[in-house]
Amino acid sequence: MISKTGTGRVPGNFDSFTDSELAHYSRHLNLAEVGLEGQARLKNASVLLVGLGGLGSPLAMYLAAAGIGRIGIVEFDAVDASNLHRQVLFGSSQIGEAKLACGAQRLHDLNPHIVIDGHACALSRDNAREIISRYDLVADGADNFATRYLVNDACVLEGKPLVSASILGFEGQLSVYNQGDGPCYRCLFPVPPPPGMAPSCAEGGVLGVLPGVMGTLQATEVIKLVLGLGDIASGRLVHYDALALGFSNFRVARDPACVVCGDDPAITELVDYDAFCGAGAAADSLVPQLSPAEAAGLLDAADAIFIDVRDTHERLADSLPQSEHIPLNELMQSGVPFPASSHLVIYCATGSRSLLAAESLIKRGYALVHNLDGGLSGWRRAFGS
Repeated sequence: MISKTGTGRVPGNFDSFTDSELAHYSRHLNLAEVGLEGQARLKNASVLLVGLGGLGSPLAMYLAAAGIGRIGIVEFDAVDASNLHRQVLFGSSQIGEAKLACGAQRLHDLNPHIVIDGHACALSRDNAREIISRYDLVADGADNFATRYLVNDACVLEGKPLVSASILGFEGQLSVYNQGDGPCYRCLFPVPPPPGMAPSCAEGGVLGVLPGVMGTLQATEVIKLVLGLGDIASGRLVHYDALALGFSNFRVARDPACVVCGDDPAITELVDYDAFCGAGAAADSLVPQLSPAEAAGLLDAADAIFIDVRDTHERLADSLPQSEHIPLNELMQSGVPFPASSHLVIYCATGSRSLLAAESLIKRGYALVHNLDGGLSGWRRAFGS
């Protein structure tokens, strides 16, 4: 370990670090590319993390351990049993507790020399710019398209680099957006996929270790940005295939016609991202929505038929009792083997695929069709296991 007396090997001001900090960061200080000057940059940096989920857990831990001086965290959810196979920041004793409080405690235990700013709220167009403006850069671990577009646009409007990753199944992707002359997220993905067409992790599943890989890569890019080291993943979409143990890179450029970062941007203020991404489709749909509490009242009713439209492997893991199983593709092609007068309650993992199924049934002449709002995930949040 380097002492305060120094050896001449690493220049810098030792007085800006306590003995405890020097011990904690000793392996960084031994790196010629980091040293005291680099560690001071990390100490003076501020990074906002959007979410403490699968990606946010390793991301937060490695940034805290590395000595990012101020870490902001946007998180309003509670720890759930289904989180624990990948969200390594939490333990089973914390199920039901606020992720933000549990996470901050763990991060302070990992490194007591840093500051944690908690934002116990959902990021929205009303607060995103104000929150993001307080930090040097942003790292996004969101699990939905509306938040991804919101964070991207707010970062462009506030001039902040964005390190973003996403995961599904056995694959992940990562890029750095809005860095220098590089592209933003909208340059690569101008419009989101139609609602229900791109499954979430709750619907499609995810290998537990995958967010550990991608979240750690995010942390690496954040640290490189702060230190000014290496080749940043700006202008590149990095794809990781866990089954093939392979990485591939796709070169991407800023789009001069991009609606938010282009030469003549059409978006100069944050918009309604739920509407843009179709996340408000349930509210706009003609399909009546049932809350978990309302659906629970019908579960034992003789005239109500609950239909699970998820895939077989999803149903094997969890399902509602006494429910029928008709996968979405089968239902869309062939309908259901029940009279048109039947009272049908359709559900999936989150409520998006079941909405498509319910709309299809209404078009086929079924008059009593309801969608379970929030799907099985919403049911479990309301009633537990």
